[in-house]
Amino acid sequence: MSFFDDLRNLDRNNVGNWPKSIKAFFAILIVVVILLLGWYFQISAQQEELDSAEKKEMTLRAEFVKKQAQVVNLAAYKKQLENMTDELQQMINQLPGKTEMPKLILEISQAALGAGITNELFQPGPEVMKGFYAEKPIQLRMVGTYHEFGNFISKVASLPRVVILTMHDVSLRPTSRGSAAAAGGTLTLEGTVKTYRYMDNDEIAEFDTTNPPKGRN
Repeated sequence: MSFFDDLRNLDRNNVGNWPKSIKAFFAILIVVVILLLGWYFQISAQQEELDSAEKKEMTLRAEFVKKQAQVVNLAAYKKQLENMTDELQQMINQLPGKTEMPKLILEISQAALGAGITNELFQPGPEVMKGFYAEKPIQLRMVGTYHEFGNFISKVASLPRVVILTMHDVSLRPTSRGSAAAAGGTLTLEGTVKTYRYMDNDEIAEFDTTNPPKGRN
């Protein structure tokens, strides 16, 4: 009988009497199946590891390119930061200091008078510290024409020190509706303006000591 005839005539209930060739065939077949299953699962695990490693490689490569670009431009960034720091310091230095503030306020008041404006109220308030600068509020009520106010702004802008004036709750209205003054264009400017000065290192150190950031012990 041939091998295939033996295979067709196998008695499944009497494996012990199978021909040796059939037994060898099934033994080899089982070994091959076991090897294939082991190879499949091993390869699958390794394939997952390979995919994970490839994704990680792409992430690391992107980070490397980004950091490399930062390193290449680091010198330019440092130079730009130095220039910005110098410009900021120059602007701060152009602001009035503590000892110059009283004179500056007087010059602002005199600039208004020199422009023909009447100061009905010009009352500086207490300073408010803001970290590296201080602001000085001034309550005012001024009366003048449109051109006089324009002349006043021009005089303030021509002061030797940089003067920053910000307006808060300021109103500009005709002095008296229907009056001769209103017909002539007289206006009343009323409200609060703030001007600013820089703080010296001692003031900044004192401010930091008395006003620690939240969370500092």
